[in-house]
Amino acid sequence: VVPGDAAVVEAVCARAGELLGPPEPPARVHGDLWAGNVLAGADGRWWLVDAGAAHGGWREADLALLALFGGLSTGCRAAYGEALPLTDGWEERVALHQLHPLLVHAALFGGGYGRRAVAVARSYR
Repeated sequence: VVPGDAAVVEAVCARAGELLGPPEPPARVHGDLWAGNVLAGADGRWWLVDAGAAHGGWREADLALLALFGGLSTGCRAAYGEALPLTDGWEERVALHQLHPLLVHAALFGGGYGRRAVAVARSYR
């Protein structure tokens, strides 16, 4: 991420409190939820594995991370809604919750992650 683009990301981060929607109590979240950490059992139940980053946080963040790396199915979204409905507008905040993991991946792996993070930040200006 080049300096001019970093300013765009920083501006969005400064507005995070406003952009993240209404407050809700922290929930136990996986913290590293991607398709490789979701297993389908023979009994049809789903299991989450490798929860070393579990913490109290935004439920939307887990779903956003799962969507970022290709594992958020309609069934998963429905199950979340049945257990405890998500806050109105959560789908519009998915990309915002993806900003942090995109920046981490940009620092670790380079490539298009930085460009994608900047594009996300620009969409919230």
